[in-house]
Amino acid sequence: MDELDSAIVRHLQRDARQTNRDLARTLGIAPSTCLERIRALRARGVITGYHAAVDPAALNRHVQALIHFQIRPLSRAVIEAFKTYAAGLPEVSTVYVVTGGDDMIVHVSVPSVDHLHGFLMDKFTARREVVGFRTSVIYQHTHNQVLEPFLDSERE
Repeated sequence: MDELDSAIVRHLQRDARQTNRDLARTLGIAPSTCLERIRALRARGVITGYHAAVDPAALNRHVQALIHFQIRPLSRAVIEAFKTYAAGLPEVSTVYVVTGGDDMIVHVSVPSVDHLHGFLMDKFTARREVVGFRTSVIYQHTHNQVLEPFLDSERE
């Protein structure tokens, strides 16, 4: 990615609803150049989609938590099956397969602590591949809306 690609991505992360013409004007380039660059970024998989940011509390999801799982036996098939199962649950927003003491971390958002408890008991305690889990309730979180690329020279 060059500087122009980086600028396009940065501006679209801040506001993906702006028109191509407005983005081109902001960047000081022709609209046709801007459109071709965006198409190329999408084709290369840099831009993977556009979405609306939603407040979970506005959807009656006032409690968020991270559930840390230990899965056995550790095999690709077991991990993939559990990941698919967890990702299909309506309470789940993100599933991470990780290294370390935990094998997977699942981010959930639910209406209440009581709902969280019932969710854990109903959806995970009877699963044979789950040998243990612990839950961390999220009090607050901050999300960086704009990710900047690291240039190859920055790795050194």
